[in-house]
Amino acid sequence: MPELPDLIVYMDALVRQVVGRRVERIVVRSPFVLRSVEPPLEVVSGLAVATVDRVGKRLVLGFEPDLFLVIHLMIAGRLRWVPREGGPPAKMPPPKLVLAVIELEHGALVFTEAGSKKRASMRMVRGREGVRALDPGGLEPLAATIEEFHEALVRQNHTLKRALTDPHLFSGIGNAYSDEILHAAKLSPLKLTRSLAVEDCMRLHAATRTTLQAWIDRLREQTGDRFPEKVTAFRPEMAVHGRFRKPCPVCAAPVQRIIYADNECNYCARCQTGGRVLADRSMSRLLKDDWPRSLDDL
Repeated sequence: MPELPDLIVYMDALVRQVVGRRVERIVVRSPFVLRSVEPPLEVVSGLAVATVDRVGKRLVLGFEPDLFLVIHLMIAGRLRWVPREGGPPAKMPPPKLVLAVIELEHGALVFTEAGSKKRASMRMVRGREGVRALDPGGLEPLAATIEEFHEALVRQNHTLKRALTDPHLFSGIGNAYSDEILHAAKLSPLKLTRSLAVEDCMRLHAATRTTLQAWIDRLREQTGDRFPEKVTAFRPEMAVHGRFRKPCPVCAAPVQRIIYADNECNYCARCQTGGRVLADRSMSRLLKDDWPRSLDDL
């Protein structure tokens, strides 16, 4: 799922491409994508995009007077810009991937989703209160003071991994960047929030800000003035996320992982858990006493 750094880069591109430009029509190609009927999509035909904003992991296109198109990419949803004739050459994505097309006077914003689960969505809402109703309420991590960060963190006694990825606690952080943040903070993903020492909380707060900002800067530099094409949770420059068994860039120990549900958590045992290999719900139960407890056992 695109997270805060990717969404910021999307917003940059949308500001460049669509703000001030008139929408001709919105064509829905998949009935599953539209999650609202009132107001209808047709109300923005002929209107110019006035603003681009973000609510949690949702992108919001604003129109006057007081209309908002809210796009939730979920896991596999993506946006692609296809200019009209005369612009840089671009091909439309395969029709089976296209959920909707926002046709503007100078090109098309194509909303796609890979896979068959159809989780991505868009809805039209009237008034900012309608947008606020979609906000999970998580704290903006780049703007949070250490006091606000600590209050959100200890509101419930969760693991650090779960707390960072809870949209009701922190806005825009998902599976990928939580791994990177915890590695930078040198903290175990399974450490409980209410067991954090003051210095651990301060380190986590600093790591959250520096990691997210560093990735925003990196993705902006890589994208330049283009519309972002490669939006992925797996990047070669990442320290631990998606790098199971590859060497940690800090200590060269092999990156470990915990698999749960549809996700996995990646971490460095030497940097984050004092050399202890965390139990994997499936494999540790299968191997029982043969499960390796440390890097030395591996």
